[in-house]
Amino acid sequence: MSLQTQIHSLVLRVAEEFNTVKGRTGVLTDLTTTDKSSLVAAINEVKAAVLAATSIDDTQASTTTTYSSNKIVTLLDALKADILGGADPAYDTLLELQQALQNDQSGIAALTAAIETRVRFDAPQTLTAVERQQARDNIGAVGVDDIGDVNTDFVAIFNAALI
Repeated sequence: MSLQTQIHSLVLRVAEEFNTVKGRTGVLTDLTTTDKSSLVAAINEVKAAVLAATSIDDTQASTTTTYSSNKIVTLLDALKADILGGADPAYDTLLELQQALQNDQSGIAALTAAIETRVRFDAPQTLTAVERQQARDNIGAVGVDDIGDVNTDFVAIFNAALI
């Protein structure tokens, strides 16, 4: 094989490798970066944009930024404090509240009984005479029996008395 033939084979093989590499890297003009002079320049442009981005902004809520983890933890702590409202640590989780309620059924029964004996204002209620009297006494009201017939025609009584 002559030297010319060997160089020709080498050039064809090198061109084949270049085409493979070129196919893997794409065409520079297809880059969406401003700098299309080389892949290194395009990558450096992307890196600079990432470093310049202000994706953390603790001053305002936004759909394009986020709070720092410190700000998020601070907000969650404030929300927890608002929800707990100063609750004792023994009752600062839903599980602890559930357990306290389950463990104090006599207290729950007492509360239920107390609620059942309260005078309602949002629905009709059947009360004994003693309960009605106590309710009236508590709010300073008079009973229907004390008032008499509210439909009495006092004008008719007056007119009848004039004769």
